[in-house]
Amino acid sequence: MSDQASSGNQGAQLRVLTQYVKDLSFENPNAPQSLGPVEDQPAINLRVDVGVKRMSETDFEVALKVGAEAATKDKPMFIAEVEYAALFRLINIPPADLEAVLVVECPRQIFPFARRILADVTRDGGFPPLMIDPIDFVSLYQQRREQMAAQVENAAKPN
Repeated sequence: MSDQASSGNQGAQLRVLTQYVKDLSFENPNAPQSLGPVEDQPAINLRVDVGVKRMSETDFEVALKVGAEAATKDKPMFIAEVEYAALFRLINIPPADLEAVLVVECPRQIFPFARRILADVTRDGGFPPLMIDPIDFVSLYQQRREQMAAQVENAAKPN
């Protein structure tokens, strides 16, 4: 064992302990009529959310919720949603970096699995597989922080 490992001064560690589907939903409200060729390209509305729950001093559940709704001419084709989660063990992460690791790096690691599940479920529902482009979790994190700061600022203003 190295001196660094034996002295407890190991570097930052991020480990996936387990990963799993927490919730999966697929609705095909207009089948079989919606399964044929369509004249117009469907509009797809995508929603992404990240939830974090502390399980112990070092362990965190990070849940990535991705939902998609497809419609043509205001007629729904499908509604799909997956909540895919993992239990992460974070060791020696500086407190200032903890939030960013939990809402940027952890979701980035589990996104490919959630993406594959949505592609499979839409294909199994009779549609072409929904292939979601990679998500920029850094931008999503920055947008959320700006929104929260604006809400705090607005709440502090006198009426």
